[in-house]
Amino acid sequence: MDASRQPPTETAVDRFLRYVRIDTQSQEEQPTTPSTAKQWNLANLLVSELKQLGASDVRISDSCMVYASIPGNLPAGSEVPGLGFIAHVDTSPAVTGTNVNPIVHRNYQGGDIVLPNDRTQVITVEQNPVLRDMIGDDVITTDGTTLLGSDDKAGIATIMTMVDVLVRNPAISHGPIAVAFTADEEIGVGIEKFDVAAFGAKFAYTVDGGTLGEISDETWSARMATVTFAGKSTHPGTAKGVMVNSIHAFADYLVHMPADMLPETTDGRVGFVHPYVGAADVETSQIKILLRDFDLSGLEAKEQLLRDLASATERKFPGVTVQLDVKENYKNMKEVLKDYPQLTENALEAARRAGLTPFTMPIRGGTDGSKLTFRGLPCPNIFTGGHNFHSKLEFNSRRGLEKTTETLVHLVQLFAEQPRR
Repeated sequence: MDASRQPPTETAVDRFLRYVRIDTQSQEEQPTTPSTAKQWNLANLLVSELKQLGASDVRISDSCMVYASIPGNLPAGSEVPGLGFIAHVDTSPAVTGTNVNPIVHRNYQGGDIVLPNDRTQVITVEQNPVLRDMIGDDVITTDGTTLLGSDDKAGIATIMTMVDVLVRNPAISHGPIAVAFTADEEIGVGIEKFDVAAFGAKFAYTVDGGTLGEISDETWSARMATVTFAGKSTHPGTAKGVMVNSIHAFADYLVHMPADMLPETTDGRVGFVHPYVGAADVETSQIKILLRDFDLSGLEAKEQLLRDLASATERKFPGVTVQLDVKENYKNMKEVLKDYPQLTENALEAARRAGLTPFTMPIRGGTDGSKLTFRGLPCPNIFTGGHNFHSKLEFNSRRGLEKTTETLVHLVQLFAEQPRR
């Protein structure tokens, strides 16, 4: 940051270390938004802190969506679009977020990082070569027993620090800024309750990415298949000729899923099918399968594969019926963002001004921005410096958080420099 500026009242690192200690894990298949009451703890804290920082129109919805704004400070008549920044308060259900104990490895000098409270958890240089770029940095990890929560409390901490910097430095030129913190992003449902019209931005960025410099304007197109195997249960002592055990069909279906089409065997732009949760019982067995591809034709082919497997399974196991229900999760935001190239270009330039070497990378996943883009709020994704999300091996760094904050501050200035588009 410019040495002549007033520093923020609290650094992004200190904010991050506070926020990750608050358990905000979401939970699938709950009837409410937020899916867990504990998400309110961080959301309400952010409302209080935004007010203390001097943000305007700070409010929280009955679905745990936090909104605030910073009025523009450009001369009257300046036409700069409202710009938004969004991060999510919840953490993944995959690994516990209770009693997070962040460890700061100061002045990291290389080598594998053994996490102190579970020494079987090791962040290796071999699997994380980015550590070679972190010599002299302060690396932030878990203690080995929980996730860290960098996804997406790093985004929250950097957005909050950006707000702090802008309010304390009115000489930094910017148009109207909107910020929001959402619930239940990790389970893919919270953003349905987001009020796009009231948010007050024409364009936005989710701050929910990984490696420093990574800008994403492309995500998966995503569907979820629920496959139900119906058999017939009876007492096993008199089951001959009567019982139809759905578990056998369930197991055979999974066995015949192509090994080269699974997430553990694919990378880059290659899509996958991912059976991720299920239950087996004689009468009824069920499996949920994620379908992912960057191209719609590839997604259609994967759905057809599952349907063909279902038909083959019914033929192989007489008496078992297999039902396949498919629902769309989100679509590739590139379909819309290709018409707004300035959003990606500005993010890349802001990262350059922060001293980084930026690059674009499609997300092998999705963000709140995927759905917001198709609801009329074009929304690329910006890095946070984090790695190994949804894992006990998750880590970030001081430089990651500071450079993300710098990038956001440069980004609002870039929009102020340009005519409305």
